[in-house]
Amino acid sequence: MLLGETFAAALGFVVRLHARQTRKGKSVPYVAHLLAVAALVLENGGDEAEASAALLHDAPEDQGGRTTLDEIGRRFGSRIKLIVAECSDSMADTTTGEAKAPWRLRREQTLGHLQVMSRSARLITACDKLHNLREMLADQTRLGAASWQRFSAPASDQLWFLEELHARLVDAGDGWPVLDDLGRAVGELRQSIGQARQQ
Repeated sequence: MLLGETFAAALGFVVRLHARQTRKGKSVPYVAHLLAVAALVLENGGDEAEASAALLHDAPEDQGGRTTLDEIGRRFGSRIKLIVAECSDSMADTTTGEAKAPWRLRREQTLGHLQVMSRSARLITACDKLHNLREMLADQTRLGAASWQRFSAPASDQLWFLEELHARLVDAGDGWPVLDDLGRAVGELRQSIGQARQQ
């Protein structure tokens, strides 16, 4: 499958939209995460619309809430808008100071929503969480327990969420390779947390 104008336009849009945003607690441009998630989507059989939605999946949550989601609909059509909406765990407009719901509540809503999510949104969710988890594990290896200080939930809560998410994604029966990778990464996190508790 060749990528076309939709993907190119989505990439240009997110580069501008997230231009001033970095990964939490890092100097890495936020777009690096979006590119990584889109790459995982493509590697797991996603089509151009799904890869484009992967680039856009954090735009409403981080850059303007429903106003940004509506703009995505105007620019990229209803299918991509719907996928992005399904992947967004908050529609708060953080650019105006509107607060997101508490971490635990947003994660419980995500878990509850998985059973009615489209296959496209489940694929992006799996790829998003895998890339986030790989970063967490790399940071923990490099920085130890201090790596968790930049998150709004402790490692044990992150593990609870990722274990539940992985189990529910597997139960959905989509069978993507990313689910095996996510399962292995969750196992690494579980082991790492267990070792830290023993020290």
